[in-house]
Amino acid sequence: MNLEPQYNSDTKVGYYLYLVCLVAALGGFLFGFDTAVISGTISLVTRDFGLDAVSEGWFVSCALLGCIAGVVISGKLSDSFGRKIVLILSAFLFLVSAVGCMYAGSFATLIVFRLIGGIGIGVASMVSPLYISEFAPARLRGTMVSLYQLALTIGIVTAYFTNAYLASRASELPSQTTQAIMSQQVWRAMLGLGAVPASIFLLSLIAVPESPRWLLSKGREGAALKILTKIDGPYAAKKELDAFHANNAKSEDGSFKTLFQPVYRKALWIGLLLPFLSQVCGINAVIYYGPRILEQAGFTLNNALGGQVTIGLVNVLFTFVAIFTIDKWGRKPLLYIGIGGAVISLIIIGMLFYFNVISGPWILIFILAFIACFAFSFGPVCWVVIGEIFPNGIRGKAMSLATLTLWIGNFFVGQLTPVLLQGLGSSWTFWIFAICCSPALYLTWKLIPETKGRSLEEIDAHWQLDSNSIHKT
Repeated sequence: MNLEPQYNSDTKVGYYLYLVCLVAALGGFLFGFDTAVISGTISLVTRDFGLDAVSEGWFVSCALLGCIAGVVISGKLSDSFGRKIVLILSAFLFLVSAVGCMYAGSFATLIVFRLIGGIGIGVASMVSPLYISEFAPARLRGTMVSLYQLALTIGIVTAYFTNAYLASRASELPSQTTQAIMSQQVWRAMLGLGAVPASIFLLSLIAVPESPRWLLSKGREGAALKILTKIDGPYAAKKELDAFHANNAKSEDGSFKTLFQPVYRKALWIGLLLPFLSQVCGINAVIYYGPRILEQAGFTLNNALGGQVTIGLVNVLFTFVAIFTIDKWGRKPLLYIGIGGAVISLIIIGMLFYFNVISGPWILIFILAFIACFAFSFGPVCWVVIGEIFPNGIRGKAMSLATLTLWIGNFFVGQLTPVLLQGLGSSWTFWIFAICCSPALYLTWKLIPETKGRSLEEIDAHWQLDSNSIHKT
């Protein structure tokens, strides 16, 4: 498959940009698929391996620890060897994990392959949005990076649908060997199906180019200029090149200590806090434990599963709001509206549980409102912001640190939600999520700059200017 445009027209340049970014966004699809597919396998794996509560929690969270490990190694790897090769590594790891989980002969083996898959997802969760941020022109960067979040939400919905389909049709599988495995232990098919998108991701990555900004950081100006020209034409490419050189003349040495200099202190706080807060707001509590929460709200299991699919679809649909508005309205307005709406929705959900208003659709309606608010704000804008606020020389390392806080938050939510639901009840669980979500409003107001339409070099210059003005005063 050749991703290079055949003509020099604006249409073909746009086609090239979208196609390459969509390929990179498949990392988000794998992220979403792996996050959601586990919800359909928990009870089945628990039954087949006779797991206790601790082992059940380990089955869910071990992949999250793998993700944390993947994020830790991905920054240095992507800065040293390039974004493309590390994305290929992530696809390969997920492919190995999916096949290994499908044929795992013991619970210990299953855990090993879940860990391998977690490493792959952790790598992709950092490098995919990083690659897109560096590849897309400034005026379209928010839209392009939002494609990653869209792919993530589609991965979640796909996992919900495939889980339901496999559970209902497993006995009809044609191959006797496959049927013997899948019909009795259908969770194997659910986990193994991840090999399909992983294979597509792996093969597609072979055809995409390296990140032009990574090439520039390695002194490969000719190769970078060629790619930049294909993306946005010769004039824009020359402008990007000049901006890079102007910024590079006064820039960092590429070591981690650069990130801890006073000039980048605000960027560091944003990178650490925004991803973490995007997780402790409770989004993955709904993704992982949605059926259980809805059952507590009075839904039957079948209706709860149907509600979970509805949650996934709303997540996809409202991500399009960000795609169509983030480069027009800006990052901060979406964060203000979305975070404010999420906090209000969480408070109301807690009140409905507290006053036992569980008849009718009200709890589901406000859960959907919370999902919608997250889908056009926290979800995509977080990836956009952390992909553009760091300086060129250490962007990979810095994003790995930012993404690490996201997975740490994800891990704690995954581990603590069942404890909160059982110990404090649904009302206080959602109120705690509202409390954890609220500081993101202050963070948006006080620290996050509006980066709409700015090149990565202009954003870096903003930090330099901001630092100089502070020192002068």
